[in-house]
Amino acid sequence: MTKQEQLAEWINESDRIVFFGGAGVSTESNIPDFRSVDGLYHQKYDYPPEQILSHTFFFQNTSEFFRFYKDKILIENVKPNPAHIALANLEKQGKLQAVITQNIDGLHQMAGSRNVYELHGTVQKNTCVNCRKAYSLDETKKRIHLAKDYVPRCDCGGIIKPDVVLYEEGLDSHCIERSIQAIANADVFIIGGTSLAVHPAAGLIDYYRGNRLILINKTPTVKYTQPDLEINEPIGQTLSPWA
Repeated sequence: MTKQEQLAEWINESDRIVFFGGAGVSTESNIPDFRSVDGLYHQKYDYPPEQILSHTFFFQNTSEFFRFYKDKILIENVKPNPAHIALANLEKQGKLQAVITQNIDGLHQMAGSRNVYELHGTVQKNTCVNCRKAYSLDETKKRIHLAKDYVPRCDCGGIIKPDVVLYEEGLDSHCIERSIQAIANADVFIIGGTSLAVHPAAGLIDYYRGNRLILINKTPTVKYTQPDLEINEPIGQTLSPWA
């Protein structure tokens, strides 16, 4: 039996699948990842991306943050790829119980997934740091575009901050609890498009207690646990039979 056939068998037999994904899920939608050779961490800026995408930098150098954010995070005209579509279809069929993602692009919801836990937040929601007024992504982008210093401002004058988890900020405890519960109840756990190098998110896999742990990643993944099945292929290609 090939690895793809084994994957299909386990998916067909299960109605308690949980998916945990990282940047590699969205690279096939032309969103750059962070740690590959072509990722954001290997490009040159006035400051390292890790510093720009930090809580301290956001408030101390807000204009530079939004210049980077506009150019490198808010990628235009992105659409869900076969991986996003396949996961949404599996949810509709009652087989997939949850998507847990480290991505902030909102592509899972765009593909039709409903039960999505966004560990690092989302660019789709934005909030004034002063009065807490909510802004859509489109309205925030419009205000970034109109601002001479790239800083989107609320009607009250406050800065509109993306609802994403920056470096130095903690993850949402409710999101973590729901993710742990989903993983603990899964009979098939698929991890895709992630190096498992980002903590505390990567530590969530320790809550899986089943014997059908599947890793799908183009390159070999950091081993914190031994997978029952590992497929080193693009995730969109691997999940395309369900798209």
